[in-house]
Amino acid sequence: MNLFDYHRQQRIAAEAPLADRLRPRTLEEFVGQEHILGAGRLLRRAISADRLSSLIFYGPPGTGKTTLARIIANTTNANFIAINAVLSGVKEIREAIDSAQTERGMHARRTILFVDEVHRFNKAQQDALLPWVENSTIILIGATTENPFFEVNKALVSRSRLFQLQPLSAADLRQVLQQALSDEERGYGKLKVEIDPVAISHLANVANGDARSLLNALELAVETTRTAPDGTIAITLAVAEESIQQRAVLYDKEGDAHFDTISAFIKSVRGSDPDAALYWLAKMVYAGEEPRFILRRLLILASEDIGLADPQAVVVVNACAQAFDRVGLPEGRYPLAQATLYLANAPKSNSIMGFFDALAAVERERQSDVPNPLKDSSRDKQGFGHGQGYLYPHAYRDHWIEQQYLPTSLQGRVFYQPSEQGAEALIKLQVERNREAQLAAMVGGDQMELPEILTFSPDDAQSDRWLQRTVSQAGDRLAKIRDRLFVGLSPHRHHVILDLNAATGLLTWEALRKVPEGGVYALVSAQTQAIALQEQSASLPELSRPLVMVGSLTEIPPEIAQMRFDRIVGDRALIHASDKGERIQVIADLLQPDGKVALYESIPRHSQRIYRLLDFSKLGISKDLRDRWMQAEEAIYSNPDDAMINWDAEDLRTLFERAGFTVELDVESKVNQISISSAMLDRWFSQNNSKPTYLSYLSKFLSDAEIEIVRQAIVEKLLNKIVDWQAKSVTIVASLSM
Repeated sequence: MNLFDYHRQQRIAAEAPLADRLRPRTLEEFVGQEHILGAGRLLRRAISADRLSSLIFYGPPGTGKTTLARIIANTTNANFIAINAVLSGVKEIREAIDSAQTERGMHARRTILFVDEVHRFNKAQQDALLPWVENSTIILIGATTENPFFEVNKALVSRSRLFQLQPLSAADLRQVLQQALSDEERGYGKLKVEIDPVAISHLANVANGDARSLLNALELAVETTRTAPDGTIAITLAVAEESIQQRAVLYDKEGDAHFDTISAFIKSVRGSDPDAALYWLAKMVYAGEEPRFILRRLLILASEDIGLADPQAVVVVNACAQAFDRVGLPEGRYPLAQATLYLANAPKSNSIMGFFDALAAVERERQSDVPNPLKDSSRDKQGFGHGQGYLYPHAYRDHWIEQQYLPTSLQGRVFYQPSEQGAEALIKLQVERNREAQLAAMVGGDQMELPEILTFSPDDAQSDRWLQRTVSQAGDRLAKIRDRLFVGLSPHRHHVILDLNAATGLLTWEALRKVPEGGVYALVSAQTQAIALQEQSASLPELSRPLVMVGSLTEIPPEIAQMRFDRIVGDRALIHASDKGERIQVIADLLQPDGKVALYESIPRHSQRIYRLLDFSKLGISKDLRDRWMQAEEAIYSNPDDAMINWDAEDLRTLFERAGFTVELDVESKVNQISISSAMLDRWFSQNNSKPTYLSYLSKFLSDAEIEIVRQAIVEKLLNKIVDWQAKSVTIVASLSM
């Protein structure tokens, strides 16, 4: 670079718009997007560790897609190349690939290729990237405002992790504005800018989540406002309103916003919400949507979602469409709104969808012949008997006769299922009567199972098989516990989860499956357990492994002491704690303000009594010994000083509510079949100075000789036997009260 080039770049940087000058340079300066960049999130860890795979950033303008790419460029050790799909083509792609191959061959350096507005590349240009992403010559980072599942090559999407950026909140926008006003190097920190709080609120509100729009408005306000004699630049509400006169509505007639908004409109009308329907209609009209397109969609909805519940619906909408064609805009908005309100308030029925059930039956039953009585009798009645046996309905009472009209293989099938809404309620009654007479009440229908929701991450067959195999090793009982806990947690894909008692790994592996874009931290009580978990996860990619730490709720590892988790899960994390209230408070301190915890706890107070497994009438034990044996065992669970055992589900509810939680409890009584082994008996009757045993409780009421009689009775009647073991457990799902 010569002196003239350097001077030119310095001038460009100095004269750049405020939004460009204030782009964050590090993750610490970045504002918003905590769901993907918060502490412990996968993307933040990947950027910090410089261990990136191919990524696609998807979100509306002004949310930080390009900025994130520039931060990566500032922090990575890889060769970083940036191109814009609007200004580039296959030539620039080839130049980038040549550079990547040179760096890889001569310097063993990776190359990150950032493609801004990647959806602007056509199919051929996107295909040109595919083999080089496939063989890792380049790591692709794409940025797009459009849904990549529709606008980006499917093969590229499947090889990339997708991160969706959300519009910035009002609080985020205020923070951006304060940065601009305080930054002396790149912002207005050297000026004496005074801005009214109401002006700040207006700018943040009208910017609509777009930081670039906010900064452009602030720049216009500051640069065009006269400086007072004392050097003050006062930004009032009036100035703010002039600087950002119209809310920026994200709407591209060929893009995501177009389809998302019309979808919201149709769903609001279908859901009979006239207020929401008018709002989405107004948003489309305001953004310049073609009204005839809206009316066409309303005509479809009149048949699809209302149908015979109000047969006039399609007539009204068609009349409104004709009225619009006659009067045009702007008066045409009246019939447009009338059609919307009519459909939103009309009774709903989707019984017309029965046609598609019939269509599916036709595809499956292609060879079904027309029943003979229904065939055309005008051509070959004599030769083949076509039409013979047909009963002419008008010759019968009520112009109807019990006659089969479906092919033999489909008789009894039901396609049309009238609703009880509006005018169709009368139709339903008549149809059902006819079917009863026709098919002897053979009314049925199949329920369709909803498909699985598509994920944002590429399928990783090896990782998925490994996790499935690991999880499936648990028994049915543990699997049910796992499923119940995660249903209660309802984690999002970007959440960070802490497993409080990860010795078995059961909940840890499920957490990994649930939060592929987040992170999982696993707490174990011993180093041997940590090593075992780490060895089990060694076959996973490094960034996808759980972070395993030795610790407990009483000894929080320093690595997570300052973290706040979205979700916390645990299997019997409190059962052995005498200070349950203190541990629950620690859980509250580790959660985000809107966090949630799900725990499964066995309730010792309701554990199976061993003496109840025996038939005393066949033991030859004296009544006195039997009574003292029962007294000794019941004393285990009734000691008021033993907070480890003497508690119930409602006690946990009270402790969680004291810590600021809203609590849901699910108490379950169950009977499990277990085998009484010699090892189990040894544990019951062992001497353990650190932990009470069955023997130690019996010794408070029985002599050594009597204890031996009890032990022999248990060995004789229960050893190697399968018994029904009663137990009670509680599933706690608790959310921090906001």
